[in-house]
Amino acid sequence: MILRRRERVTNDFRIAVMAGDGIGQEVTPAALAVADAALAATGGVRLAREDAPAGAAHYQATGAAFPEASRAVCDSADAIYLGAMGLPSVRYADGTEIAPQLDLRFMYNLYAGVRPTRAIPGVKGTLADPRAAEIDFVIVRESTEGLFHSRGKGTVEDDETARETLQITRRVSERVFDFAFREAERRRAEGRPGRLTLIDKANVFTAFAFFRKVFDEVARRHPDVTADHLYVDAAALTMVAQPWRLDVTVTENMFGDILSDLAAGLVGGMGYAPSADIGDDRAVFQPAHGSAPDIAGTGKANPVAAILSAAMMLDWLGTRHGEPSAVEAGRRIGRAVDAAFAEGALVTCELGGSAGTRAVTDAVLAALA
Repeated sequence: MILRRRERVTNDFRIAVMAGDGIGQEVTPAALAVADAALAATGGVRLAREDAPAGAAHYQATGAAFPEASRAVCDSADAIYLGAMGLPSVRYADGTEIAPQLDLRFMYNLYAGVRPTRAIPGVKGTLADPRAAEIDFVIVRESTEGLFHSRGKGTVEDDETARETLQITRRVSERVFDFAFREAERRRAEGRPGRLTLIDKANVFTAFAFFRKVFDEVARRHPDVTADHLYVDAAALTMVAQPWRLDVTVTENMFGDILSDLAAGLVGGMGYAPSADIGDDRAVFQPAHGSAPDIAGTGKANPVAAILSAAMMLDWLGTRHGEPSAVEAGRRIGRAVDAAFAEGALVTCELGGSAGTRAVTDAVLAALA
């Protein structure tokens, strides 16, 4: 990524907090409490937080899904932390759900959707193969083009024909490919394979053949990274049959949207799926799950995805601003999550257990201490 520094008035990181809807209101404070504890342990910077109300409930109450005041908070922040947005029962007039998280991607050109998938010791995944414990890969999803480019632009003609248009451009493809190659290089420096796989459907669609052509051109600028290709159907098969073979993958927006949920299912579900949407000088961090209104207010929500998203935020902020204590705090959070679950006694509700938001957060905080 291109790290363009923005001046900070104090040593604090300014964080716009968009807790949003449903369980977002519950997992967000849990994640930020863990982030605060990790930063305190490393003796470095702090998080200065400011709420930025938005989402379906806000739309229902005020008529504004993403008010200008909240946009201003996001504009001035060093990073944006988002809990969950949307409620199935609250929709715009065209039938689509309230989704300010998508607006943020387009507002700030957050072209790289980063979706890590890692097996956590003690958390039961879906695969019986012992090699499933080795699952550790990243999906980089181009987040501003592809089929999502047509959001809000689709047409329905005479109640007979509906059309959406996929768009892939050289400029956007090159920058997300460069991002993905740098991610592979970073992982190789940390002892992982450092291999990048393009996921496309170049055998059928002209747009994806072009996508692959641009990828191969960018690959020549990164000769130290092994680059290969998978068609999206073969990639889905690989994910459920041999996911330990994957390292870093990069793909179009819709494919990434689908495959990242499949990947989360391998390691325990969406409650274990952190994510980030990153641009040249801004980023949004959020658990990949939705607002889960069916369990909102019950205390059952699994905060791990939210906590690991906060760890990603600290790593990004620390790297961007040259604050190694923040990078170390992010790493400590990852180790604390592993330690909290390692013995297998902590089982969250989606896996048949009773450990909810408070129990998981307390266990992670104890591991940090």
